[in-house]
Amino acid sequence: MKTDIRNRKDIEKLVNTFYDKIKTDVVIGYLFNDVAQVNWEKHLPKMYDFWENILFYTADYEGNPMEKHKELHQKSPLNPSHFNHWNMLFTKTVDEIFEGKKADEIKNRALNISAAMMYKTLM
Repeated sequence: MKTDIRNRKDIEKLVNTFYDKIKTDVVIGYLFNDVAQVNWEKHLPKMYDFWENILFYTADYEGNPMEKHKELHQKSPLNPSHFNHWNMLFTKTVDEIFEGKKADEIKNRALNISAAMMYKTLM
């Protein structure tokens, strides 16, 4: 039986599961692995903080994701299909693991953040 997202441990489970998919994804995995050359040991804790702050307002996240996406776009042009694929994977991952108010909220927040990033990155 699925539960709702309740705490940081649940955020970590979601983020780890999601990025395990990203690392091997044939559509956008190369952006993370080859272009950005993500250091996963550093990136994952930042993503835990980011999503925990988004969902539970912890104020633990420090960073500028908009700037990082603009830098990535300069290295390898992003397009709407990249953002749409990211959204699909994220939503699918949430739905596989969780259900409830917070699960719905994180999916909606992810879509809104992604739309804003796409607009600002591609402009």
